[in-house]
Amino acid sequence: MKKRALLAGALAAPTAAGIWGAAIEPHLFAIRHHTLPLLPAGAETIRVLHVADLHLAPWQKHRASWVKALTRLEPDLVVNTGDNLSADIVPTVLDVFSGLLDVPGVFVLGSNDFFSPQAKNPAKYLRSPSEVKHRVEPDLDVKALIRGFEGTAGSPVADPDGSGSAVGSGWHFLDNAEASLTIKGTRIDFRGLGDAHIDRDRISWSGGEPGEGTLDFPRFDSAAGLKVGVTHAPYSRTLEAFATAGADLIMAGHTHGGQIRVPFWGAPVTNCDLDRTRARGVFAYRESRVAISAGLGFSPYSPVRFACRPEVSVLELVAKA
Repeated sequence: MKKRALLAGALAAPTAAGIWGAAIEPHLFAIRHHTLPLLPAGAETIRVLHVADLHLAPWQKHRASWVKALTRLEPDLVVNTGDNLSADIVPTVLDVFSGLLDVPGVFVLGSNDFFSPQAKNPAKYLRSPSEVKHRVEPDLDVKALIRGFEGTAGSPVADPDGSGSAVGSGWHFLDNAEASLTIKGTRIDFRGLGDAHIDRDRISWSGGEPGEGTLDFPRFDSAAGLKVGVTHAPYSRTLEAFATAGADLIMAGHTHGGQIRVPFWGAPVTNCDLDRTRARGVFAYRESRVAISAGLGFSPYSPVRFACRPEVSVLELVAKA
């Protein structure tokens, strides 16, 4: 009798964990808050909403509704670090973000904004970074996604007086690009890199080997009140480039926080070359601060989150002491 009870208990635990991770926790959306003293002395507080890894599929109505309601947080700035799609549903994704597109923002893209996910053994994710088979032409309408995020006509964010002041009506596209916004009196310089997971990051050096010559891109204007680097996947080469350029803050997603975390131990993987202990949250990298969001979703071929609630982050940027 005892043996049967032990066997039943041994079978019940993983079954319960599987049900929790597949059917319950993916719907327990969370808002993670961080306060970062990065602004110049006397500057007004800036509230930044960081959205990552939506991975929206047509049937995920609950996730779509929750994200659409994030306007209630009243952010001053939105940073979207990519992987919005899990299917070719660009109009649905644009509708989800429609309210937030009226807030000044910037965005980069992830591999799943270009290419639809492919069936694979999810256990491989726990052993090494996922491999993206080389596909030259995107099979998702990434151009429509970019146009939609930038504005209805694909035009840049309106800037009638040329001052770089933020007025909403679309976000700036930052894949290997730069932008500047003035928010609540603080000029913020943004530099972005494409998704390093699929080798779309364009770090440029001159006069020597990478890390030894002059960093041509990304580079920041020393006059900016805040310097922010934005990318999808926080590979060490992208963090190193932003830190070398003098970024105050580096923002990324991609890791899903590990997606399946071990209680009291943490993430087994980050799906890149970043140490597993840095799968989510805020940490120092040289003189920069790095903010990695665990994101909101998952690949439809790995539909589980365990001890790692789906999340967005709110960064309260305050003046330095």
